[in-house]
Parts: sequence; C-alpha cells; structure tokens
Amino acid sequence: MFIQRAVIRNYRCLKQANVTFNNELNVIVGNNESGKSTLLEAIHLALTGQLNGRPLQIELHPYLFNLDHVLEYIEALNNGQTPEPPSILIEVYLADDPALTKLKGKNNTLGIDLPGVSLLIELNPAHAEDFALYVSDPSEIRTIPMEYYWIKWRDFAENDILNSRSIPLHASLIDASTIKNNAGASRYVINIVKESLTSKEKVDLALSYRLMKDRFLEEPKVKTINDTLASKKGNISDKVISVSLDTSARANWEAGIMPHLDDIPLPLVGKGEQNSVKIKLAMETSAKSHIILIEEAENHLSYASLNELIGHIATNAGSRQIFITTHSSFVLNKLGVESVLLFLRGEGAHLTDLKDKTTQDYFMKLPGHDTLRLILAKRSILVEGPSDELIVQRAYQIKHGKMPLEDGVDVIAVNSLAFKRFLEIAVLLKKTVDVVTDNDADVAALEKKYADYLNSDIVKIQYDKDEQAHTLEPQLLKKNGLAKINDVLGKAFVDEASAIEHMVKNKAETGLKFFETKVEWSPPDYIARALR
Repeated sequence: MFIQRAVIRNYRCLKQANVTFNNELNVIVGNNESGKSTLLEAIHLALTGQLNGRPLQIELHPYLFNLDHVLEYIEALNNGQTPEPPSILIEVYLADDPALTKLKGKNNTLGIDLPGVSLLIELNPAHAEDFALYVSDPSEIRTIPMEYYWIKWRDFAENDILNSRSIPLHASLIDASTIKNNAGASRYVINIVKESLTSKEKVDLALSYRLMKDRFLEEPKVKTINDTLASKKGNISDKVISVSLDTSARANWEAGIMPHLDDIPLPLVGKGEQNSVKIKLAMETSAKSHIILIEEAENHLSYASLNELIGHIATNAGSRQIFITTHSSFVLNKLGVESVLLFLRGEGAHLTDLKDKTTQDYFMKLPGHDTLRLILAKRSILVEGPSDELIVQRAYQIKHGKMPLEDGVDVIAVNSLAFKRFLEIAVLLKKTVDVVTDNDADVAALEKKYADYLNSDIVKIQYDKDEQAHTLEPQLLKKNGLAKINDVLGKAFVDEASAIEHMVKNKAETGLKFFETKVEWSPPDYIARALR
C-alpha cells in the first residue's frame, strides 16, 4: 500500500500542488521555503488527522490558510465582489490495493476512481450568516475566523472518517529537529519506545514504577523525615504534612523515566547522535507503518554519521514507502537520483519526467552535487569551465558589490556538451538560467544548437557574434585592451596574439588573476548580460 499522488489547495505555503510519487523511495529536494516540510505535514495530516501530535481540531488556526489566498479573498471583498470563503483541501490518492477497497471512489477533485482520503477545512454552512456579518467590513479583516469553520474528513467513497483507525494505511512522521528542549526529546523517544512494547510489557513497566514509588515511603530515612514533619502538626496546618512521590495519573512511568545511551541521559548526548537515534528508533518501531516521512535526516550529522544513517534507512525500508526531505547532495547521491522529486512551491517533477531518455541516463549516472545546486539556486549561470566561473563571479561582484551566492545566484561550471541537459531540468522546474558560452567561431551552429531556447523566458543563451573573438580570452582583450590585460596579469606582452596565447595556455591562472586583481576591468558584453 502506498501513496500515488497528493493534491493540496491553500495549505500554508502551498497554494496549489499536484504531486505524484514513486511507490518506494522519494527524496524530496528543494530550497528553503519551497514547501517540502509542508508537503510531508499535509500528507501526514490527511492520513492521521493529527497536527503537531494533536488532533487537528485543537491545532486549527488562521495561519494554516495560504496567505496569498486570504489576501486575494480580502481584495475581492474590497472590490465589491462576493468570492467563496477561503478553504483548505488536502487529498491523498492511494494505490488501488484490495486492502483499501473501502476507501475507493471518485469523491476527489480529479474524478479518479481510486482509494484515498480527503481533508477539507471550510466554512460551516450553519455559520454562514455570522460569517457574512464578520466580513461585511473588509477593511477590518486580518485573519480568517476559525470559529465559523469545520473539518470534513472523508474517504473517496464519501464515508466520514472518525479517526485514523478507519484508514488501513498508517503513516509516521519523523522530524527530530523540532525537539527544542530536553523534556521534549525524552517524550519523543519514550513515545517511540512505547510503540515497540507489548501490552503486557507496558503493564509490567507501569506496575514496577508504582512499586518503586511505594518502596520510597518504606525507606528508613524517609520515614524519619515524615515522622519529624508529623510532629509539627498544628504549626502550619491541622493536617499532617509528609513527603512522597507523585502517584497521580499525570505522573505515570512515561513522565518519570529518562532514556539513556551508555548510561548517559539522552538529552545530554550530542545533537547529531540524538537525531540519529530518534530516526532509527522510529524506523525500528514503525513496523506497522506503511508510510515513513522523514524531515531532513542530515541535521547535526557529520559526513560519516550521515553515511551510516542513510545506509540504515535504505537497508531497513523494507516494503514501506519512504519520503525524505533534504538539502544534502550526499543524501541525493546515496539514495539515488532516480528517487528524486524536485519540488518548488507545489511544482513537483522527477528526473524520469525528462523527455530525452539520454538526459535521464546522464543525470542518473552524474553525482548529484551540480544537479542539486541548479535545483536550489534562485537563479543559475552556467559556464564552460573553472576559469570562466572565476571571471563571472568577479564580474558579478564588481557590478553588484557582493558575490552571486549572496543573491541566491549560483555560477556553475558545466561541460558545454551538458548545457542542454541542465536546461531541460531548468525548463521542467521553471528555474531561470543563463548560459554563458563561447561561439567557437561558428555562430550559426551555436544558434542551431540552442534554437529551442533563443526565445525562452526561462533560459537565456549569452554569447557574442564576433567569430574572430570566439572564446573568453580574446573577448576579454577585445573589451579591455592590451594595456589593461598586462596590468591585470602583471605582464608586458607587446602584441595581442602573445597575450591571447598566454591566457589560453594558462586558463586557471588567468581566471584567478582576474578574480583577485585590484585593477578595474570590464567583462565582455555577453557576460555582462548574464549579471542582471
């Protein structure tokens, strides 16, 4: 049993999302604020009815609604329109498995006959009049009044879901990074441990804990102290004061026991080890879960520890469907780029969605670092080699007063033969990319090669049409002149040919000189266009 698709409308940062998944492993990659965590949270919410470990009804608040959606609603009211009140929809489409037949139907926005669950947060019709009065003066509206809303949790067969036990598919969300304090860390691990205990073991542990408390009162030193306190009856109260351990319902064994690692309390162990233990414990004790959702497994972990943890996850996944969000190129490589879901604010794509099979194969074999850089950057500039990268980096700094990455712009050196492969990903994800390339003394061939992108709004091919200055080195000389080139390189070339020959033979050194020099120089026009 696994999730095929999730459709989300107006939940937190996800205004619209329609994402399909692999049936085994899904490595979800995207920048900060791209909605990766929200996607996992929404899936878990629809399958369990739980948010932050508590029933949604308790956690319901106005900030669950997508802000743009709310602002559009308020603007429409201000314009005298009568728009539909804001709502939230989360649909989880499941595989057509016989065990899920009772959830099967077409009660979904796509009209597909599949098992699934739908969670809708909308205005309760019984409060429509009160709500209309509330929004009658749009200038006073700041948030959505949740007291007028209700939750409709139903399966695709149009049956109401009363609790998660009605869904024969179980999901576990593992986000150790949200544990902010020692008490929270202990509760998190204790809850995981509880899942692995049988009913008899839980009873035995509770009984042993209560007996330990009773024995406390029998200790001679404690009896002596209580006798002394009893002798003071009347001084403070007419009743006898004594000391004991809390045996009320709130003081059960879960509250009193502290998990240890090698006799050291877990909260005092390093953050990396804590996170690793929490994830492994959850994996081990979630045998009943069909879906495991893991939030950024790499948190606080060294390369070696992350290697061991990811190996553990891959080995122990079994037949369960795994979702992992990450910013780590190592995680990407370790688990395989064929499992990658490229995600940005509801737009999801797989490398297997690339139309060119040879491009799919290329990225399946390529280590994921450069692929991840392209995915995570706000904008990328693709260049042909390390020297070009240095020149573009420094030119950007000269123009903007800071390095490209400070603006979220990543300058990536890529073999020019692979430019078009990276551009396919850029188009798939709608990621803005500039290609800075030589014309190689054949402008017609270059324009033919990039014909599909010359009029693109997403991809910009930056090149110069002067076939006499067909590579970066003569372009630098053409823009700056021989005297400036000599100043930058600290040389005394007597003619342009000698300068170009030196720069071509010493590309890395030339790039470094231009990067480090205090001499003012200007980038060629085609590079300058990429620095926007």
